[in-house]
Amino acid sequence: MSSPTGVVSPAWRWLGIELVESAEGRAVVEMTPSADMANHAGFVHGGMISTLADSAMGRSLRTIKPAVVRSMSFDLKLSFISAAKVGEALRATAHIVHAGRRTAVAECRVEAAGRLIATASGTFAITREKE
Repeated sequence: MSSPTGVVSPAWRWLGIELVESAEGRAVVEMTPSADMANHAGFVHGGMISTLADSAMGRSLRTIKPAVVRSMSFDLKLSFISAAKVGEALRATAHIVHAGRRTAVAECRVEAAGRLIATASGTFAITREKE
């Protein structure tokens, strides 16, 4: 749950997001939604799923060189495929599609127990380390 600098994100801590895997251009994160993350119908609120996807894509950006020291999504698109149940582990797998000097594009799949829950894409403003 910590960033490359060792600082834990308060949002990740609150949501219970865990970093599962990280490789160049790719990241996998998981969370298990609790009852207070449900919508009025009792399923996981779409905003929680959006946050998970955005977090996975943002984390994938931290794996490239020269290093991304800051990223902020300015465009986020999600397509919800099926409902996610409270208490089931959600896994978001993100990869980078394009990384320029100032912007990057990433894609993500959110799954639960082998079911596709949502797909996402995002465009990010990035700041890289000076070479």
